[in-house]
Amino acid sequence: MCGVAGLWRLPADAGRDELHGVVQHMAESLVHRGPDSGGEWVDAAAGVALGHRRLAIIDLSAAGHQPMVSPDGRMVISYNGEVYNFPQLRAELERDGESFVGGSDTEVILAACRRWGVEGAVRRFVGMFAFALWDAGERRMHLVRDRLGIKPLYWTLRDGLLLFGSELKALRAHPRCPAEVDRNALAAFMRHNYIPAPWSVYRSVHKLRPGHLLTVSADGSTTDSAWWDALDVATRGLASRPALDEREGLEALEESLHEAVRCRMIADVPLGAFLSGGIDSSLVAALMQAHSARPVRTFSIGFREADFNEAHHAKAVASHLGTEHTELYVEPGHAIGIIPRLADWYDEPFADSSQVPTFLVCELTRRHVTVSLSGDGGDELFAGYNRYLYATSLMRAVQPFPVPVREAAARVLMAVPPRLWEAAARVLPRRWRVSQPATKAQKLATLLRQTPQGIYLGLVSHWQEPAQLVRGAEEPRGVLWDDAPSTLFRDPVERMQYLDTVTYLPDDILTKVDRASMAVSLEARVPLLDHRVVELSWRLPAAMKIRGGVSKWALREVLHRHVPRALIDRPKMGFGVPIDHWLRGPLREWAEDLLDPAGIEADGYLHAAPVREKWQAHLSGRQNWQYQLWNVLMFQAWKRRWA
Repeated sequence: MCGVAGLWRLPADAGRDELHGVVQHMAESLVHRGPDSGGEWVDAAAGVALGHRRLAIIDLSAAGHQPMVSPDGRMVISYNGEVYNFPQLRAELERDGESFVGGSDTEVILAACRRWGVEGAVRRFVGMFAFALWDAGERRMHLVRDRLGIKPLYWTLRDGLLLFGSELKALRAHPRCPAEVDRNALAAFMRHNYIPAPWSVYRSVHKLRPGHLLTVSADGSTTDSAWWDALDVATRGLASRPALDEREGLEALEESLHEAVRCRMIADVPLGAFLSGGIDSSLVAALMQAHSARPVRTFSIGFREADFNEAHHAKAVASHLGTEHTELYVEPGHAIGIIPRLADWYDEPFADSSQVPTFLVCELTRRHVTVSLSGDGGDELFAGYNRYLYATSLMRAVQPFPVPVREAAARVLMAVPPRLWEAAARVLPRRWRVSQPATKAQKLATLLRQTPQGIYLGLVSHWQEPAQLVRGAEEPRGVLWDDAPSTLFRDPVERMQYLDTVTYLPDDILTKVDRASMAVSLEARVPLLDHRVVELSWRLPAAMKIRGGVSKWALREVLHRHVPRALIDRPKMGFGVPIDHWLRGPLREWAEDLLDPAGIEADGYLHAAPVREKWQAHLSGRQNWQYQLWNVLMFQAWKRRWA
């Protein structure tokens, strides 16, 4: 895994030394993404400079050094990621007359782009990647991001200056980087806990969207096109379902998963896997072990709080598979101690509190290996989130009742203090218990006030009316407000799966894993998001996703061929930390400082009153506003660090 940085001045108005110094500074801000080596390439006459930081994974020699120039000097690339089918592409290119010096995938990517064109090449790639490619012959800069958005890429083009990089740090290292906070994007953040692409926290800086190619020409014009489209993949998959029966579907799924895992085990450095003991990570670990002649390294973390701990489940799965397992039980002080550093790692406001355990497991893993496989993506592709079942049940339940009745029920739910919900949950039979009952009751109260069409949006929203919190903001309306998914997906679960795949997955889950892993120079690979697995998942009938009220049925069936059901079949548990309790206890002083009403009002971004109201209610224990408050805290911490 690596860090990409670069710039293009239109027209060229700087000398070589100046360009080299600036791009070197931009690249060095990403040293955590690539601690092994760095490089710069400059064409002063064209005004172009590319920088790179390398985490060497395949071909550790100097032959993999970047930026890399094609043999004819026409193309130069700075690339982040892995293309797993590069040996097959290399063989095809060699048959067409191409020759190679080293053994890296970068060299193959460069040759493929020269031979087949940029879009023609990326369509053939199996992997995760984001890269910048300068075409000197056509005087064009191409910026490319992988299909699902596993690897990030930011860019801005303003006043004749194009800047781009793997993280905002790289752009911010340039003295002319736009740094005006986008209040509209901030409103979107307060709703979701992340800023959705193509927006960023800065008004004139953008995230390149997943599956997109941005081409900038010498006259300053841009073309932003989708070379892979999740909606097209989903609709084509749904249309082809009658051709695939259940037995064929399971066999095709297992074969596809085996190949996705196998090709992601190619590395010239030590490799392992995250193992939570859940379905997705257990499946990845099981398939890895099936392809390995020696025990696979697996890693998990545990918490003393029972509602947040899955380490014992992970240990049982590891024991059955025979992996070399490492676990660490994290003390609250350790977890809390990293919170002040989150603004550095995440670079723009980001408030998924599972960022804390994600960093901790990455930190543990990096002590032993350089590459780790992850189970991310299974929930979106195979309907694993509890909210899918919850939302459909709620839609059916609320429709017969008039709005006043639902409003009254919501008021009753909100009136019960969190500690009473928790006490009630403890006395229920185990099979009926849920984790974080107070939070779920509060969410239910909010959803009862929604129309059926607004239930999904309510489920994925923290601040329900964020424009009323952020001063001078008009929340941008993205795909979640688009009517097209409702028309194309008759099944509400499949509609939610699609929406999560194009929003929550890249902008929350994959962002979280990328920043946490890269903060410790660990490469995280996600086999379940192999695009061939994604495309197959949409061809599988809905009954192979949820059956008899059980989610991820097809994945479970494949997993049960490797791991006994008794080790896996249990209620889903989120990967989180007890932020609600910490805010009332060890984090209270830190939070009080950031939530000071006078400071919030003076900054001029947020209205202090609704923040203070929720903070006081949370401290009293009457209500649990952990998620809404965490959004505000992460923005305040980011602003203090960067703004």
